[in-house]
Amino acid sequence: MAICCLADLFHAGSIMTLWLTVLVIGAATYGLRVAFLARGIPGAIPPLAQETLRFVPVAVLSALIFPALLQPAGALDLGAGNPRLFAGTLAALVAWRTRNALATVGAGMAALWVLQAVLR
Repeated sequence: MAICCLADLFHAGSIMTLWLTVLVIGAATYGLRVAFLARGIPGAIPPLAQETLRFVPVAVLSALIFPALLQPAGALDLGAGNPRLFAGTLAALVAWRTRNALATVGAGMAALWVLQAVLR
C-alpha cells in the first residue's frame, strides 16, 4: 500500500496519529513536571499551587476506587449483590478507625473474598 501524500499519514485511526498523540501527551506531561525545576528556585512552590496540590492524591485515589466499587460490571450497582461496595465500605470504616493502611487492605480484601464466596 503506497502513501500518496502526507494527509494519508495523519487520518483518524492511523499509526502516525497514534504516535503523534503519544508524543504530544508525553511532551505535555514532561513540561508540567519540569515547570517547577525551570524556575531556578528549588523547593519554592507558590502557596496557591501547594494548596491545590494537597488535593491531588485524594482525587486520584477516588477516581481509581469509586468506579470499581460502584460500577463493577460497567453499570451503576448499589444493590445488595455488589460485594465490592460492602467490602469497600468496611475498608473505609477500618481506615477511619485505625489509620492503618495494612489493616485497611487486609480487612477490605478479607471482606471481599468472604462476600464473593457467600454471594455466588
